[in-house]
This record gives sequence, structure tokens and C-alpha cells, in this order.
Amino acid sequence: MRTDLSSQIKLDRIPRRYYNPDSEIELAALRREEKIDTRIFETATDGADFLASEIVRYIKRYIDKNGKCVLALGAGTSTHRVYASLINLYKEGKVDFQNVIVFNISEFFPLNPGGPSTLARLNDVFLSHVDIKPENIRTINPAITKETMYEYCQAYEEAMAAEGGIDVALCEIAPSGAIAFNEPGSQASSYCRLVLLGNETRHRIGKEYKCDEVPSTAITLGLANIISARRVLTMAWGENSAGIIRRTVEEAPTTSVPASLLQGHPHVKVVTDLAGAEDLTRISHPWKVTSCEWNDKLIRRAIVWLCNMTGKPILKLTDKDYNDWGLGELLALYGSAYNVNIKIFNDLQHTITGWPGGKPNADDTYRPERATPYPKRVIVFSPHPDDDVISMGGTLKRLVDQHHDVHVAYETSGNIAVGDEDMMRYFLMMDKIAPLFGFKEGGYEKLSKEVQEFVADKKAGDMDSADIREIKTMIRQAEATIACNYIGVKPQNIHFLRLPFYETGTIKKGDLSQRDVDIVKKLLEDVKPHQIFVAGDLADPHGTHKVCTDAVLAAIDELKGEPWMADCRIWMYRGAWAEWEIDHIEMAVPISPEELRFKRNSILKHQSQMENAPFLGDDDRLFWQRAEERNRGTARLYEDLGLASYEAIEAFVEYKPL
Repeated sequence: MRTDLSSQIKLDRIPRRYYNPDSEIELAALRREEKIDTRIFETATDGADFLASEIVRYIKRYIDKNGKCVLALGAGTSTHRVYASLINLYKEGKVDFQNVIVFNISEFFPLNPGGPSTLARLNDVFLSHVDIKPENIRTINPAITKETMYEYCQAYEEAMAAEGGIDVALCEIAPSGAIAFNEPGSQASSYCRLVLLGNETRHRIGKEYKCDEVPSTAITLGLANIISARRVLTMAWGENSAGIIRRTVEEAPTTSVPASLLQGHPHVKVVTDLAGAEDLTRISHPWKVTSCEWNDKLIRRAIVWLCNMTGKPILKLTDKDYNDWGLGELLALYGSAYNVNIKIFNDLQHTITGWPGGKPNADDTYRPERATPYPKRVIVFSPHPDDDVISMGGTLKRLVDQHHDVHVAYETSGNIAVGDEDMMRYFLMMDKIAPLFGFKEGGYEKLSKEVQEFVADKKAGDMDSADIREIKTMIRQAEATIACNYIGVKPQNIHFLRLPFYETGTIKKGDLSQRDVDIVKKLLEDVKPHQIFVAGDLADPHGTHKVCTDAVLAAIDELKGEPWMADCRIWMYRGAWAEWEIDHIEMAVPISPEELRFKRNSILKHQSQMENAPFLGDDDRLFWQRAEERNRGTARLYEDLGLASYEAIEAFVEYKPL
């Protein structure tokens, strides 16, 4: 079973010379926009191996020079690959840690028994696997109080100074741009101190440490402490890190991105993989720093960028525009601006279709979907019981209206996202209805009393009882069924898969297993679809989408040899957080104003997610607002490029089994 196929999806072909050129001269040209020494590797494993080799090199250098090496180490998830590589090097006899002193870069406060601890994690993933002396491991004393905090933080800094200062600091760049627990707003002059953790940081910690109760405060080395280290090594992996890597490396330093304040350090390295580097100029806009290896997607991206820079639609771009903005190479390749313009205009025009299932009895040469067979059997996989309508409600309605046999498969119950108030609304109603219809006695009365007592005594982080989880599941299923009925999906075509990995009752989820994949496989084998729609949120902020996508892709991987799979296309949609970049879009489905209102109404059927959904994050827009603004934004982009003007557009990218 291949369970991480979503991480292997590569929408771009990046020539090696963009990130690993043969000469230092070419590397210098490529990095002209970068203000920090940034190393890009094809995979996170390659990047981690590089960092581990750098640490070994520094350990040997400082031990030879001073008799010891002082490390300040973080325990963030991104560092774990580095520690795994260091452990391998230790086992191979290429490094020892007898003369290494480690300072824990941050720790939670207060440290609760059984609660999260960065030192415990550092021990689990690294320190307990090497020969470091226990007395050489320094960390925050859990016995300190808020009253003694200031003096203790000063003493921790003095202990580092007594060892000659930090030789090497190793930590990750968090999605917020934080370094250690220096949250946005931290000053470059900040020292070791107690800090308040932001909501997004706490949510991330809850997932990473697999715990429900996360301390709201922590003690961290300040930016001034980290910047004082002789060498700073930091990293971030994956598409979800691309934006913050760019802001750290290429934009002006700012306290809103603490990692960017490392720009003034003479010996700092930022290490990332290709996915994490995708927003850097040399990867995303290589024509600005080097000659390009042009392909259709890169040309499309360059022309869209040129239209944005000039404020012109595609067909109005001139030879002068290309030359003025450094795209003269394309004129040499195609002979004139007109030739490039018409090619890209037609390419984009051909992505637009009002027939997402294929138009019957039509020439499908330039259509994103084939005309036959018609009607098609379609499965829309929805991670939560509302992602289908949020992400592709307009397309879903089109598929139903155009008489395809549409199935919707909800992969998880989504019960954790139902607030207690939303659940109690139903009990308050039933408490009034029950005596009127004579079924107050017995089971219902007992259940109502137990639920109300549980909710009254419930504390933050408490797991719901099995009965409450089942009731909340019923609420999500009822809302999803109503939305499907509203769209016109047949009742027998609504599937609630309830994949086991999700059903833990807590924010912490289990790992994807063969049980999950087999449930998806059975549905695919029963329906034998001609079309599959699957969530493509490869940078999913909550994790569930990615696991659900991996479940579907793993099932497809195991079934790809079946005859019916040869006639099946797989389309990836994105959720309410972001849209596909226009150079990747392969099918764009226009939505009229009436259809957009219909989509909004279908989202509103999920009443429990309207005002109290717990995972809206820092974006306080509701799901229907995010979806509409995203869909309208895609339509505006097409319009600005000179194509037809639509109210909104939903976009898709085809997935070809690996």
C-alpha cells in the first residue's frame, strides 16, 4: 500500500540547473533575489542529509578548535528528518557526540505531567539514539515559576555564555514565519523569555504532539540569542511552506516574519525542498534571473505574469512588452508576440467548459473532458461532509443536471467539527417534541439527561462520549443529505464511508491504514466510475484532506490495472483556502450568478458549520464567503487575460496515476 502519493504529485517540471547549477557563477545569478544563502534540494530527505552533513562538519571543526561544540536544537517536525540522518551518520561511525553540549531552544510552560515537552520529543527523535552525555543536555527547569522567570531566563543565557556561546543553532521555520517560539511581532533584540503562543501555533502543536491540551505559553530563546550563534541552520519542507520561505528569503526583513530577521546573519543557511521553494523567483519566475527551458506551463505562467505587469490582456501584448520585461526569448522561439499570444490564449480558452462530464455528440479534440461515454458514472470524494459543495458545488450541480450518474462519498464523519451548542439545539427541540408524541419515556429521556449532564461538566480538551460522537455524526450526515437532495444527487448515491483513521473522537487522528484504503476500493469497484473528483489540497492546513486524498490515491494505485480504470479520469479540486495556479488549470467550469447563489445555498445547508465551525483559523470569513471570493477571483483572472467574463469559475487539475 502506497500511502503518501499526494506528496509525490509534481505539477511542475523544474530543471535541475534552476536549483542545483553546475557553477557558482550561475548559482549567484539565480540567487540574485535571495537575501539568505538558500539551498534547494529535490526532496526533503536530500535536504535533511545535507543539513546533517553540515552539522557533522561544524561539530568536528569546533571540537578541534575548542574541545567542544555547543548546539542549540529545536524539536519542530521539520527537524526530525535531520536527526534521523544524524543518527545514521553516528551509527556509521562518522560522528560522535561525547564532546557536544546541547541547549534546548524552547520548552512549554508550564510542563504538565503527560503533556507535550520539546525535550521529551528531542530525546525520542534524537538524543536517546546517540552517545551524548546526559550532563551535557541543558534545558528549561520545569520547577520555575512566573515569579522567578526573568531571573531564570537570564541564568539560562549565562549558562550558554559560560560554554563560549552557541556554535550552531538548528531549528525550523514555522508556517507563520516563527523561529523557535518567537511568534510574529518578535523583535530582533528579543532574548530568552516567556511568550504567548498563537492559536494557529497551538493547533499545529496539538497535531504534532498528538495531544488535546496544549499550553498557551512557552519559554524560548529570543531572536537575539539565535542570531548570536556562529552558524544558524534552518529549514522548512513542502508546498505549505512555499509562501513563508519566499517572505523569509526574498522580501525585506520584518517582525511579522521573524525568520526574515536572520537576513543580517553572516552565516545562516535556509534549506528546503522543491515544493517549499516553488515561490522563490528562480523556481516560479526563472526568466527574471536566467535563460529558461521553456515548456507550455512555464510559457503560460510567464504570459500571465506579463499581463499582470503591463495591465494588458493576452492578445494586446506587443513585441516591445516582451522585450521590456525580459521575455525576448519567447519572441526568438515563436517569431512574434502575436504567435505566442494566440497560442496561450487558445490554450486557456480550451480549459473552459460548461460540460465537466464531457459534451455528448461534440468534437472533444480541444475539450478537457471526452464526449463519450455518456452519461458517465461519477464519484466525488469529499473529505468532510461539506467539502463537495464548498469546493465544487457548481460543477456538482452541472454534472447532475447533465444527467450523469453522480455519487458523492463523504470520507469522514466530521463529527469533531460540530459544536456542543449546535448539538444541544436538537435536544432542546426534541425535549419539546417527545412528550407531545408519546416517546419521552425510556431511552430518549435517559439519553437526553446523560448528554446534558456531560455537556454541563465538559472541560476544554475532553473527548466526547461515544453517544455524543454518534449524534454529531448524524447531524453532519443529515446536513450532507439535505445538501445532496437540494442538488439532485440520488439518495442511494450518497455514501458515508467513515474512514477509521478519523474516528478517534479527538483532534489527534490515526494513521492511514489498509482498512481505510479497502473501504475506498470497495466503493470504486462497486461503481466503476468514468470520472473521479478528489480533494487536491496538497498544502492542507488541517491534515485530514491530505490523508483522505492519500486514501483515494492508494486505492486507485491498487486498482489501476483493472480494465475499467483505463477509461477513468481523475480530477483534483481545491478547497476554500486556495485555487490552482492558472498555469496548472486544465478544466475551468464557469458558474453563472444564479448557479453561484445555488452553490451558496447548498453550503448553507450545513448549518452546524456556519458560525461555530472550530477550524476557521485566522481567516474569519465563513466557508461560503471564502468559496465565492475564490471562484470570483478565478473568473476575474480569466477576464483580465482577455477571455470571456463569467461570474465565477471552479478549476480542476487532472491526476494521472503514478
